[in-house]
Amino acid sequence: MQTNPTYSSLVAVGDSFTEGMSDLLPDGSYRGWADLLAGRMAARTPGFRYANLAVRGKLIRQIVDEQVEVAAAMQADVITLVGGLNDTLRPKCDMVRVRALLTEAVERLAPSCKQLVLMRSPGRQGPVLERFRPRMEELFAHVDELAARHGAVVVDLYGAPSLSDPRLWDVDRLHLSAEGHRRVAEAVWQTLGYDPEDTEWRTPMPATLPPGWTSRRVADARFARQHLLPWIGRRLTGRSSGDGRPAKRPGLLPYEDTVE
Repeated sequence: MQTNPTYSSLVAVGDSFTEGMSDLLPDGSYRGWADLLAGRMAARTPGFRYANLAVRGKLIRQIVDEQVEVAAAMQADVITLVGGLNDTLRPKCDMVRVRALLTEAVERLAPSCKQLVLMRSPGRQGPVLERFRPRMEELFAHVDELAARHGAVVVDLYGAPSLSDPRLWDVDRLHLSAEGHRRVAEAVWQTLGYDPEDTEWRTPMPATLPPGWTSRRVADARFARQHLLPWIGRRLTGRSSGDGRPAKRPGLLPYEDTVE
């Protein structure tokens, strides 16, 4: 990887993680690590172009069907691909199929760009995700294999101590906070070969006293009511939070024309 490379375009492919949930802006939209990364890259390269095809809730089959060909046709310098984690969180998940679809996506995207970026997604601490951790780690092992085979780079967020801290996650316990997204942007920035702007992004936050029993129970009840029960309801009815939503930024346009 060259130092301080010059890239003129970026296309982001994926689900809610790449869409930017839960880095909420005042107007109700989401920013997220991909927007932050594009802003940094644009500051170094006049005329920089950016597209973000991500849509929340998408499974890897939907990402392949709806985003991969579109992204490949854009012939961007850099493409980021993060997908498959939503599949691993489903009660029933065919990991053979997930690996095959991720392979299909990488094989199509890698030849269409100068640099393909893959990720080992972050995972927060907590008992709920422990049930799905073996699937997640199987997915990430496959990401490593694909990267080695196709010349992609891997951003290891899963192995970063800082990003497992619940304080860097939103109240829904599935999406990163604004600070979490900032750290992810820094991680991708450095993986692409740019000089670090934050050498401590992997460093855990300073320890604080944990919340008391009552505060934890109130937070658990709010989480169940506002996030867990609706999520279960969508699973039972076959719906997704991304149903009917368009891509976040569907056109590969100059950065200043698409991001405020």
